[in-house]
Amino acid sequence: MLKFTIRRIINLIPVLLILTFGVFTLLYLTPGDPALMKLTAQGTAVTDELLELERERMGLNQPFLTRYINWILGILHGNFGNSYADDMPILPKLLDALGYTMVLAIASTVVSVVVAIPLGVLTAIKKDSILDNIVRVFAFIGNAMPNFLISLLLMYLFCIQLRIFPVIAKGSVQGLFLPTLSLAIPMASKFMRQTRADVLSQLDEEYVIGMHARGVKERTILFKNVLHNALGGVITIVSLQIRVLIGGSIVIETIFRWPGIGSLMMDSISARDYPVVQGAVLILATLQVLVNLATDISYCIIDKRIELE
Repeated sequence: MLKFTIRRIINLIPVLLILTFGVFTLLYLTPGDPALMKLTAQGTAVTDELLELERERMGLNQPFLTRYINWILGILHGNFGNSYADDMPILPKLLDALGYTMVLAIASTVVSVVVAIPLGVLTAIKKDSILDNIVRVFAFIGNAMPNFLISLLLMYLFCIQLRIFPVIAKGSVQGLFLPTLSLAIPMASKFMRQTRADVLSQLDEEYVIGMHARGVKERTILFKNVLHNALGGVITIVSLQIRVLIGGSIVIETIFRWPGIGSLMMDSISARDYPVVQGAVLILATLQVLVNLATDISYCIIDKRIELE
């Protein structure tokens, strides 16, 4: 497992290089002059000489490859550079925003798993019952609705009509509820459907019929055998959703003004603050690969027959 982990981390390097080069190229080709936007935002009377000096100070006059190589070398030394907007170091900003994003991601995943897995098992046991049909209808609706629509409906109900939660989250505990729920509803719907399908497939296996014939208790069969064997599919869908969540919570963070890395990226793109965007993409890409690695290792832990290659 250690060799597998080291090999996957080494393979991460070319992936990140290709990704960062692509993002760097797109940002380089994006219309707009960061130096001009910065001076304008400061209320400075912009002249050609002042604009040229500012571009030179920000390193914008350097060739494309020189700027990219300097950025990579800075990353290797733990220096993500300074923001174009306020000349402050980027890394503290990214780490602070990443903390808020991880809180939102973990909260959404925990809520989804806690709700979805018991419901998935219960509806599989009670197949075609009234409870099963009701839960499946709600799961279908939750899975079909996009996150932004769910967030707007929740905002209208809880913020405008009931006035229980604030419209703008601002990183508060109370403000965490609606963004978490907006992400958890579609995730829980997917988890529940996957759990139900996996448990149903396991219940039809011959080993379950044999254990019933030997008089093994239903609870023992369900929790020690069926649910354990069904975890592989559940882990797959959970890992996929976590990867989507890490990079796809930008819309939810923007709607609720949750100060996560997605919201930071949107603000930085609007301000042409390219170093912040590049650093955020690098961190998100690294997290995506690490989630893949953790998923592969979890397969091996759950099923000893699986070998890591």
